[in-house]
Amino acid sequence: MRRRLTARVLLLDPDGRILLMKGRLPSRPQGRGAWFTVGGGAMPSETIAEAAAREIVEETGFQAFELGPVVWRREGAMALATETVWMDEHYLLARCPGGDPVRHGWQADEHQFIDDIRWWTHAELLATDERIFPPDLPALLGEVLADRLPAEPISIRW
Repeated sequence: MRRRLTARVLLLDPDGRILLMKGRLPSRPQGRGAWFTVGGGAMPSETIAEAAAREIVEETGFQAFELGPVVWRREGAMALATETVWMDEHYLLARCPGGDPVRHGWQADEHQFIDDIRWWTHAELLATDERIFPPDLPALLGEVLADRLPAEPISIRW
């Protein structure tokens, strides 16, 4: 099984809101969507931080942001459109001035399978019935917002 090194970004604005995207898997195009963080697979020559920075620019259009540490890691098998891969996700904290994201840097499949992108407050995440990934994002985000960052990345459930 191929390993996919992935940078996921907890992109926060000055009000402590997190930017999430809502999309569907290419392997289940008619499936129920879920909200997830900005980010994606690292190129073979990229570090996790370089991949995170590239993904922020591509997926949001934001040029001004400050990358922080990796706070969580999550691993597990995921069925993609043509194969099952071992996802090795690194969740980095990042802060930006906020604003409206743009979609001009999106790839064709992102335009097809990403249905929405918006800022969420922590309270909205805690109260929503929408699917959120990772599932424990609302609870874990509280620690990040309170500046209680782990000394080493926490392993979160798949």
